Amino acid sequence: MMYRVRGKFLFDTAEEFMKKLADGSIEQQKPDGPEIVRAMKSATIDETGFVNWTQRCFCRTPLKHERKTVYDFYFETLEVSVSLKHEIIEGVSFMDMLSSAMQKSN
Repeated sequence: MMYRVRGKFLFDTAEEFMKKLADGSIEQQKPDGPEIVRAMKSATIDETGFVNWTQRCFCRTPLKHERKTVYDFYFETLEVSVSLKHEIIEGVSFMDMLSSAMQKSN
């Protein structure tokens, strides 16, 4: 099933999150790692500060495994609703925002 997800990113975890995305540790996670990485690459951040993305998940409880292993460490206020398809939600690229924030902090 496809879901539309939105949540507040915990920016104090940005360095760790970017490292795990870059070093392949999230992507290698079974069974959902590649889908998490794909979702983050297409995620956007809106004017209210919410990160928005769509993601496929086959868990009985939507994103149960993804939350337990990744999302609950880096996001709060996660909201999940059914979506009919993958979509790019209006906003600024989340990955660009993270990269920019990382460059400013170094």
